Formats: sequence, structure tokens, C-alpha cells
Amino acid sequence: MCGIFGVFAKGGPVSQQLVARAQTSLAHRGPDDSGAVIIGCGSAERSQLGFAHTRLSIIDLTPLGHQPMQDSSTGNWIVFNGEIYNFRDLRGELERAGAEFRSQSDTEVILAAYRVWGEDCLTRLRGMFAFGL
Repeated sequence: MCGIFGVFAKGGPVSQQLVARAQTSLAHRGPDDSGAVIIGCGSAERSQLGFAHTRLSIIDLTPLGHQPMQDSSTGNWIVFNGEIYNFRDLRGELERAGAEFRSQSDTEVILAAYRVWGEDCLTRLRGMFAFGL
């Protein structure tokens, strides 16, 4: 089971040390890979969002499943833990709608589903999961 962490700092910076400590504390949850990112968000305020992830590779074992993962079309970022049981069906539907994929991961399917269906994508996901987007 992967480990995920997120922190939001309204109007200020996210501590890189905090994100690194959180990632280290999650190491036992995902021995196969890890990653972290701090993202600037908001236009008027200098807010930041920090994500950390430790990966237990189950579906896509390649580096293409690395997280945090970014949707290159929207700039959205995700950290994800769990499994989407119907991700192959959703992927097929999204491909027919014009979505393109780099990996075989269910994580990338969530990003594309959010891009196409917005929050309504949640009603289509079948599985057990948690994510920060």
C-alpha cells in the first residue's frame, strides 16, 4: 500500500523539510519508489501545496507510474493510494474521447478522468482509494 501526504500553506511557503520528513515517515508504505513536489498555487496569494508519495508498485511497475504525477494538459498534480478496479474500462472510454496515456497506471486514468469529467469522475471510480489532487 502506497503512502501519500499533502500540505497546503495559504499565503506562504511549504517547508521542504516538512515534506521530506513526511516522505521519510511513509517509507514503510512504499518501498519501490518515492517522490515529492512543492507547487505554487493561487494567483493573488503566494500559496503553496506540497505532496509526497511512497510507492508500492502493483499495476504499472515502470517508472512511468512515478508519483506525484502531473497531467501535462492541465497542470494538475496527484498523489494516489489504492486501486481503481475499473480503470481499464474508464481508460478505454477516455481514449475514445481523445485522451492519450503514457503509462499503464490507474493514477494516470484518474487524472484524465478529472480532466474530462471534473468532480463527476468520482462517481465512476470503482475500487478502494484515497488521493490528493
